[in-house]
Amino acid sequence: MRLLVSGLLAAAAAAAETFHVAGGGPGPWPAILSSAGLVPSPGSDAKIVVLPSGVPAAASAWRPRISRGAIVVVEGDSELARVFGIEATERRVIVRQLRDTHDETVPIIWERATEVPVYGAPKEASVYTRERWTSAPMTIGVREGKGALLWLPLTPGEKGHERFPYLRQALRDLGLDPPFRSGRLWAFFDSSYRLRADPEYLAARWRAAGIGALQVAAWHFHEAGAQSDEYLRQLIEACHRNAILVYAWIELPHVSEKFWDNHPEWREKTALLQDAHLDWRKLMNLANPDCARAVKSGIGALADRFDWDGLNLAELYFESLEGIENAARFTPFNDDVRAEFRGLHGVDPVAVVRDPNSTLRPKLLEYRARLAQRIQEEWLAELSQIRKRRPHLDLVLTHVDDKFDTRMRDLIGAESDRLLPQLDKYDFTFLIEDPATIWHLGPQRYPQIAERYNAVTAHKDKLAIDINIVDRYQDVYPTKQQTGVELFQLVNLSARAFARVALYFESSIRKVDLPWLASSAANVRKLERSAGQLILESGQGAGVAWTGPAKVNGRLWPIASDSTLWLPAGRVTVESSTEAPPLRIVDFNGDIQTASAGAGEIELSYQSSHRAIAVLDRAAAHLEIDGAAAPMPPGGTLLLLPRGQHVITLR
Repeated sequence: MRLLVSGLLAAAAAAAETFHVAGGGPGPWPAILSSAGLVPSPGSDAKIVVLPSGVPAAASAWRPRISRGAIVVVEGDSELARVFGIEATERRVIVRQLRDTHDETVPIIWERATEVPVYGAPKEASVYTRERWTSAPMTIGVREGKGALLWLPLTPGEKGHERFPYLRQALRDLGLDPPFRSGRLWAFFDSSYRLRADPEYLAARWRAAGIGALQVAAWHFHEAGAQSDEYLRQLIEACHRNAILVYAWIELPHVSEKFWDNHPEWREKTALLQDAHLDWRKLMNLANPDCARAVKSGIGALADRFDWDGLNLAELYFESLEGIENAARFTPFNDDVRAEFRGLHGVDPVAVVRDPNSTLRPKLLEYRARLAQRIQEEWLAELSQIRKRRPHLDLVLTHVDDKFDTRMRDLIGAESDRLLPQLDKYDFTFLIEDPATIWHLGPQRYPQIAERYNAVTAHKDKLAIDINIVDRYQDVYPTKQQTGVELFQLVNLSARAFARVALYFESSIRKVDLPWLASSAANVRKLERSAGQLILESGQGAGVAWTGPAKVNGRLWPIASDSTLWLPAGRVTVESSTEAPPLRIVDFNGDIQTASAGAGEIELSYQSSHRAIAVLDRAAAHLEIDGAAAPMPPGGTLLLLPRGQHVITLR
């Protein structure tokens, strides 16, 4: 009976993580709350109820609801707010800058200054956000009974992220835990930012944030070194123990610091014929056959030296975003490229750059785009050859988006239409990186980017998006870097539009945002509760808060940790079970199709473009893959399973 009760309580708790916005106009709140993983629900049973400004907020109606466990959000002056001791004074303040207790290092600046009344806060309240100079309360939380009130003086803004970035963190302080989880996020990792961090600590932290694959800056390990190689091996092992895949992030034409130092004869040149050391990258001339052979040999050795799960060919095109107008950053102008262009058009391309009136400028830009395509295809073929000897490797091509900002072809030689047909030839993920030129345009750009790529390729399941979480050079509000509500909207909308979401990069994600990332990426579309059952529908599968054994679609379910039940994509029905499975998969990073448990064994069918990792709660004695016996690894609790579609049986 204890198991049955715990399961029912978990179902009720998960189903309660819903929201309702009262009144006729929901405003920004659906965008705010759905990006947290919350699901809309009728007002009668929603966990979060929002009372926008102008909606009646009678204390007699809402205070009992709060005491029973609801979190009620109110805007501005209302009877309910006054009952809780939040009352307007005669003072008024012009608000432009805020500071928030969840991260006081983040400057919060509104695009437009707004005058609001100054409200008083009761002593027992938590004031999360204050006006920068007067300390006037801007968001206030008060707990009562099993629930709470969250107050703010005015609407969060038209899109939801313009004024109060840390609303979701405030809701968590008031008792709202992230309701769902995804384990599918990717993140980029540069070890130079984490020199003293313990790999085991980092891996556990990443997995808790929903990261399922790490793109590791491979140029730091291009040349073998006893200390650096041992560090990377430890990192990969720690990641695998936490069900995180590790990819070699290859940033050609940058190879490594040592390669640059050892081969000055192969250095790329700018249009000023200077060595192409641009920003942090030191670019090499991959159009030179000798250089290309040396780099291929090095990448091949790098792929064989470590237990990688995949290879990511990233940003293989030319500098820079300033284009032909800045000759000091415009590439490539090595001797090989100059000779080839001169043979085609009879003119040195350097002269074309120097002459703003040259009629050959369009020819030069077209030549660059074709050269980039040629080199990219050459390297796709090279990585595919590496995969022939290491068939478990997944392949990724990271390519800047040129469909939203169509200038990318002329600026850096990137033209996705030339590369997308390669998806017919090679099995890889096309990871779309939004260029810095559009980082200020907000979360809605990601569904729009998806629409433009979906229209030109049949391989929608191979499209992924890379979100750059960095300080933006444009004037952006309310924060320079994406954080809080804006970040969660970016992740949530991207997870709904693309098969995979990557984050650049793991060290730039603020600590205050980590607990909500996995929930934002979960893509849960519907949630119902009926007769002790939880009915859930998700896009790519999700984890739901749960304790105790469970049945999924009537089958005893073996894929669960002590706190999370991992579910397949689509519509599923979950209910508690009095029977426990003989063995549990506590974490899994493939796409679950079906699973069941009984008679001393568990079975799982899955689909994965990469090697799948299963972490067991105890050692298994026997493993079968597609009906054939397979060797158990040492320890018997960590399984590295083949890519593709397979059925595994464990006893």
